[in-house]
Amino acid sequence: MAPLPSRRSALLTIGGTIIALARPARAEPRSHAVLIDKMKFGPMPSEVRVGDSISWINRDPVRHTATARDKSFDVDLPASTEGRCTVTRAGAVDIICRFHPGMTAKLAVLP
Repeated sequence: MAPLPSRRSALLTIGGTIIALARPARAEPRSHAVLIDKMKFGPMPSEVRVGDSISWINRDPVRHTATARDKSFDVDLPASTEGRCTVTRAGAVDIICRFHPGMTAKLAVLP
């Protein structure tokens, strides 16, 4: 007959199980799209979370970038192409086009 676990050991096991069950489930990463057209970034998606990806779609006949000022991503977008990045940091992210500094946007990223 196997020895019974100590009371402390049993409580730690139960406590660990409760904590694991109480944590909210992490949603699967989602994919979002931002259209670049007429020398402007389109509306930024809402509910972007760390780990989500963003497709940047350049509809202009000129090259653009989707560059985070905090250097967390920099997507090069030749004319009429699409590029993708994964968001790695939470918070407000200022975005610019390196070729056209007047093109700016702000992306809110949730943890």
